[in-house]
Amino acid sequence: MKLLLDTHIWVWSVLETDRLSRRVSKELENPDNELWLSPISIWEVLILCQKKRMVLDQEPDVWVPRAMRALLLREAPITHEVALETARLQLPHRDPADYFLAATARVYDLTLVTADEHLLKAPGLSTLANR
Repeated sequence: MKLLLDTHIWVWSVLETDRLSRRVSKELENPDNELWLSPISIWEVLILCQKKRMVLDQEPDVWVPRAMRALLLREAPITHEVALETARLQLPHRDPADYFLAATARVYDLTLVTADEHLLKAPGLSTLANR
């Protein structure tokens, strides 16, 4: 399975593994699965750090590459196809990060791993719920 980690799932998988469900933990540890990350998630972490809503044990420019290597994450580039796909989405809110994550999952045929109920209910989006 090809899994795109929502920002909170990525952060939890590095800093708070106890917040992951048993199923999500199992899928993240499965060597047959590909784990993907969008640069949007990195941007969200940077914003959270700037607002002091998240504190890392290292500077973000050190922490981010380390956290990506720890999970052997592949980067899902933001392309014009991803940007165009955002216009085709029907999400119940206007969070631009969620639009880019959902569009990325659709363009690259990835399953979005999330605990976000809005994204779990999005039509036409393959998801794996952290429940």
